[in-house]
Amino acid sequence: MSNYASGAVPEANIEADVSDLMTAQSSDSIQAGMMAEAVLQVDERDVIVGPISKADSHYRVGALHRAFSVLLFNSEGKMLLQQRAHDKITFPSVWANSCCSHPLASEDEMDEVNARGVKRAAIRKLDQELGISPSSLNIDDFHFITKMRYSARMNADWIEREIDHILMIQADVELNPNENEVSAVKWVNAEELDEMLVVDGTENVIAPWFRCIAARMMNSDWWDAVGDKRACEALQDDMIHDMGDVTHMLPDAEGADLNTSIMEVRPFIEQRIVESLTASRHERLAGAMMHLIHGGGKRMRATLPWLVGRAVGDTHSGLLDIGAAIETIHNFTLVHDDIMDDDEMRRGRNAVHIEYDMPTAINAGDAMLAIAFERLVMSANIDLQDIPSLVNRIAWMVRRVSEGQQLDIEFENRERVTEQEYLEMIEGKTAVMFHICAELGARVAGADEEVIECLADWGLSVGLCFQLMDDLIDVLSDSETLGKPTGSDVAQGKQTLMVIHALKQPDSAAKTRLLNVLGKCEEATEEMIQDGVAALQELGSIDYARKKANEYHQHAHACLDRLPDGPAMIALRELTDLQLKRLS
Repeated sequence: MSNYASGAVPEANIEADVSDLMTAQSSDSIQAGMMAEAVLQVDERDVIVGPISKADSHYRVGALHRAFSVLLFNSEGKMLLQQRAHDKITFPSVWANSCCSHPLASEDEMDEVNARGVKRAAIRKLDQELGISPSSLNIDDFHFITKMRYSARMNADWIEREIDHILMIQADVELNPNENEVSAVKWVNAEELDEMLVVDGTENVIAPWFRCIAARMMNSDWWDAVGDKRACEALQDDMIHDMGDVTHMLPDAEGADLNTSIMEVRPFIEQRIVESLTASRHERLAGAMMHLIHGGGKRMRATLPWLVGRAVGDTHSGLLDIGAAIETIHNFTLVHDDIMDDDEMRRGRNAVHIEYDMPTAINAGDAMLAIAFERLVMSANIDLQDIPSLVNRIAWMVRRVSEGQQLDIEFENRERVTEQEYLEMIEGKTAVMFHICAELGARVAGADEEVIECLADWGLSVGLCFQLMDDLIDVLSDSETLGKPTGSDVAQGKQTLMVIHALKQPDSAAKTRLLNVLGKCEEATEEMIQDGVAALQELGSIDYARKKANEYHQHAHACLDRLPDGPAMIALRELTDLQLKRLS
C-alpha cells in the first residue's frame, strides 16, 4: 500500500497558474506539496478517465474525481467528526465526517473489487490525518454503503467535484490528530449531529459534502446498523446519488464567473449530445447531425437550465439533459435555417447541406428534433410525472421558433415591416429559447411560480437584448471579429430594428444613401456598405436600437434584483451583460 512514510505517493504535474496561486495563498509547504498527489479523474458513471493532480482537480473549473468519506463510530455508537485545519487550501476550518479524501492513482487504490481501493486509501488517510495506526484497523471491517455525486464551490478559485464513496466502520481507536490536517475532533450521537446541522455560526460551519450525507442520506437505519455487519450490508446499493451543485450549503461561498460556470458542465452536456446523435445506425446521417456540433459553440442555451436551477433551487443531472435536448433543437434549426437562407457557411465551416447534400441535411434536421425529445424523456433524473409538461413547453418553443422563422421569410418580400412585427419575429427566432431554458431550469429545480415567472421574463429579455445587440454588432464590429463582412445585413436588405427605424424617418440625403445600398447584395461595394452604415448612424437608428437593447438589458437585471442573492447569481448577471460588453 502506498503511504506517506515510504514516499511512494503517486504525483501528477500541476498547471503553472495553479502552482503560482497556491504559493500566493498558502504558506504551508506540506499542504501545498500534497496538492501534487495524483487523484483519479472519473466520468459521471465513476469510470476512471485517468490521473490528475489534486490541485488541478480542484482549481477553477476543476474536474470530477473519485473521493471517499469515512464514517467512524466507536463502541458507544458515536461518530467521530473532525474540523479541518485552518491552513487547508480548500475548505479550511469546516466540520466534516471522520475522514474525507481521495484514492490515488496507484494499483492498490484503484482496486474496485469490494471497494478495496477506497478502503486502502481510507486506512492511509486515517493514519495521516488522525494518527490512527493502520494495524488497529481491519480492511474487512469497513462497509461500503453507497456513492454520491456533487459539486461545491468555495470561491472563484477552488471547487470540490466528486463522486464520493461512503464507508462505515466501527472501531475503538487511539487518536493522535495531525495539526496540519485537523484542528479539532469530537464524538457525536445522532441527536448531537442533528443539533449541529441546524445551528448557525462561524464556529459550526458544516462541509457541504458532509451536510449532504448527514441531512439528505443518513437516516436512523444507518445509526442502527453501526456494528452490525448484516445491517450495514443491507444498506448497500449500486446507485450514484445525484446531489447536484450544493455550493449554497456553505454560508460564505463565493461564486465563479460565467465562463467557469459554463465549463463546469459543458463537457457533460457535450457528451449527452454526442451519445444521442451518434446512436444512429446510419453513419452518414450521424455525421450530418454531428457536423455543426463539431463546429463548436458556446453552449449558453445548453447550460442555462443548470445555471438558473442552481441559483434558485436544487440541481441534478436532469437539467443537463434538458440543456442537451434544447441545444440539439437549436442546432436542428440552424441546419434548416442555412437551407432556407441559402447560406453556405456556419461557424467557419460548410453548412450541412453543402458538406453533405440537401436531402441529407433536411433529413438530419428532422432526426435531430426527434432525438432531442428522446433525450428528454429518457432522462434518469426527471420525474415521469414532469415529462408531459416539459415536452409541452419545449414543443411550444419549437412552434414559436418556426413561427419566427416564417415571419423572417415573409419579411424578405415586404417593403415595410413594423417594429412590433420585428420584435415578434426575433422573440420567436432567438429569445424564446432563452425564455424556455430559464423557465424550465427554475421549474425543475423546484422554484415557486413567482420565481419561475420572474426567470422566464429574465430569459426573454436577455434573448431580445441578445438579438438586438447581434444586429448592432453586424454594423459596428470589424469583419475579422464578425467572421463575415461588416454590414452584411444591410447589403442583404434585412429589416432589422435599425433599418425599420431609418425607413420611418422623413426623406433626406442620409435616407437616400441607405436606400442606395439596402438589399443590393453582391452589387454593394465595401464603400457603399460603409456609407449605408454611416447613414444609419446619421438617422439616429443605431442609437435607437442601442437604446432599445439597453431597455431589455435593464429589465433583465431588474428581474434578477427580485431574487435572493447568492454565489450562482454572478454567472446570471454576467450573462445578462455579455452582449453589451462586446460593444463597450
